[in-house]
Amino acid sequence: QVQLVESGGGLVQAGGSLRLSCAASGRTFSKYSMGWFRQASGNEREFVAAMSWSGDSTYYGDSVRGRFTISGDSAKNMVYLQMNNLKPEDTAVYYCAATQGTRARITTDLYGSWGQGTQVTVSS
Repeated sequence: QVQLVESGGGLVQAGGSLRLSCAASGRTFSKYSMGWFRQASGNEREFVAAMSWSGDSTYYGDSVRGRFTISGDSAKNMVYLQMNNLKPEDTAVYYCAATQGTRARITTDLYGSWGQGTQVTVSS
């Protein structure tokens, strides 16, 4: 298992930007693919973005494509989610997740390690 800790959430006005960070520890980070998910109050957990360390597979949810960017620094065991042009509907708790293997995944069931989440609130 990989231990994950998210940070960088907060309150921002619509149109603003935030960068979420995910610090990983425990196992060889490069053997995992990483993802970001979010869960708004009363809703199911939703896929946001995923990446493989090889760089050959990166995916985004339809609602964030073109506004959010996932990236990572394997030397620092860090994964980031740059969020631009934020909208009130982006308000949610954002979770970092890790799955074994070299291919990025978009399904929550395939992820075995999760962080505790960080709240992002976008005001209109």
